Amino acid sequence: MKGKILAINFSPHKGGKKINVGYGRLLENMGLENDAHAEGGIRQVSLLAKESIEKIRAKGLEVGYGDFAENLTTEGIPLSTLPIGTRLRVGAEVLLEISQIGKVCYNRCQIFFTVGDCVMPREGIFAQVIKGGYICVGDVIEVENNASSRD
Repeated sequence: MKGKILAINFSPHKGGKKINVGYGRLLENMGLENDAHAEGGIRQVSLLAKESIEKIRAKGLEVGYGDFAENLTTEGIPLSTLPIGTRLRVGAEVLLEISQIGKVCYNRCQIFFTVGDCVMPREGIFAQVIKGGYICVGDVIEVENNASSRD
């Protein structure tokens, strides 16, 4: 299963929207270089599919890539349906492994208060950087293996 990277989003501060920088470097066992969330752990990189963002747009809210604080905005892969442990190849160098699906939002975001819903807690995924490297908008993202089929 293949898709593509639509945006690479970054913010030096936690708790807000991220901006599309177009390219970046994913650091092994850390996350997106210079991003506030690049500090190891199991949630090193966050991903959200354009298809999930479209659900909020359909409710009448103009939201863009990075507005859900995702590092990578993708298209073509139903991210939230992939099991934990699934590996994703991004571009020529990077290998990610899904470590968490969704998240608990202790404080509701502005998107939730505006339309009564937010997709990130259900459909956003998090991954660890197994192999780092440079990525850019337009790179292919591909399911390398499905965790349920791994030994």
